[in-house]
Amino acid sequence: MDVNLIKQLAEQLNSVVETYKELGSKSKYDDLSDLGEEAALNLITRSTAAIERVSGRESVYSRQIQEILSRKTHDFDKLSMVIGVVESLTIDIQSGYLSSASELIHGEIFGDFLEMSEHLSEEGYKDAAAVIAGSALEAQLRQLCIKNNIPIEVITAKGIQPMKADLMNSDLGHANTISKLDQKNVTAWLDLRNKAAHGKYSEYTKDQVTLMIGGIRDFVTRNNA
Repeated sequence: MDVNLIKQLAEQLNSVVETYKELGSKSKYDDLSDLGEEAALNLITRSTAAIERVSGRESVYSRQIQEILSRKTHDFDKLSMVIGVVESLTIDIQSGYLSSASELIHGEIFGDFLEMSEHLSEEGYKDAAAVIAGSALEAQLRQLCIKNNIPIEVITAKGIQPMKADLMNSDLGHANTISKLDQKNVTAWLDLRNKAAHGKYSEYTKDQVTLMIGGIRDFVTRNNA
């Protein structure tokens, strides 16, 4: 699994654990029961969302969370158990135990990113939508390269650097891993993403972003990493 992706996923989970520890330092009791139910519910919600983003709604971790939440016990008791699941998932990711799990690379993560992009676009935030969809596309290109033994790093004067998305796209095309039409479409999507990332907001429209998101979803589905 890509090192940067591992770091990103672990940081999402660690943020939840750190919040739990901060609340613990302010509480008189181990179960944080003096801080109010709202604090417990908010952190349970954050934990559940983070686990679903990272491992998918059908993963063993998400199922464990649902089992915990179904118990007839106090929310403060549930919170400590939920945090335990968050910590377990973090350790498994950092230890590489889930490196072959498609739920971390494909499926839910891409689905969540693209659904987020669609929502942002529908709400009028076409620029943020384009950037997020482009990030999902770049991650997919990287995973396709890894799957097909195509380098994802390049040696430069500054040392080893991640391969840029356009170069990965080119290499995938030359290796016939993706079709020439897909390669041309990816080039166009990356160009739109770069315009959004560099503030060139007037050079593309909301409709183009909508088509981009739909195209990326189709590309990811057909080119399984």
